[in-house]
Amino acid sequence: MIRVLLVHDECLVRSVLADWLRREPDLAVEDTPWRGAPGRVRSLRPDVCAADLECADAYGIPPLGELCPRGPGVAPPRLLVLASANRPGLLKRALEAGALGYVDKEASPDHLVRGIRRVAEGERFVNDSLGFGFLKAAEMPLTRRELSVLSLAAEGASVAEIAGSLHLSHGTVRNYMAAITRKTGARNRIDAIRISQGEGWL
Repeated sequence: MIRVLLVHDECLVRSVLADWLRREPDLAVEDTPWRGAPGRVRSLRPDVCAADLECADAYGIPPLGELCPRGPGVAPPRLLVLASANRPGLLKRALEAGALGYVDKEASPDHLVRGIRRVAEGERFVNDSLGFGFLKAAEMPLTRRELSVLSLAAEGASVAEIAGSLHLSHGTVRNYMAAITRKTGARNRIDAIRISQGEGWL
């Protein structure tokens, strides 16, 4: 039996997907929104965590690292993500978090079942339709930390709020914003946000 934790912030979609997955005789499925996911991972110890990359909290930044806690005697769940090719920034975050499975949200539910089974065996699963998104992710000029800073800025957070959220000094945040503006070829912070959203980096 494969223990699966489904993480999705939209209650209706999450419930329907979970019920559909429970029809499979080899899957034991629990579901949760992102807010409760870290605690459920610790209590359930799932084999596979299948998580939607859209997150309503944390300024839209999915806390993927919290789904795979590491420590002595702790076997983190294998991570599979539900993704879109037009959001290469989120694909890059999932790659950096060590996700093994990538299921296109436009694909049929059968792909999700196949992906869960493959990932549970420690194998990689990637929908071909996400290939362009991965190419775009590889071309992204911004680092993970710069993306985090820009994501918060895009939600209207001030320099002080960004610094507090990411545990950085105000000067470091300003340095990141200057680097982001330079790398994106933007005129200012607002322009950098516009360019990055247009490219699907945020």
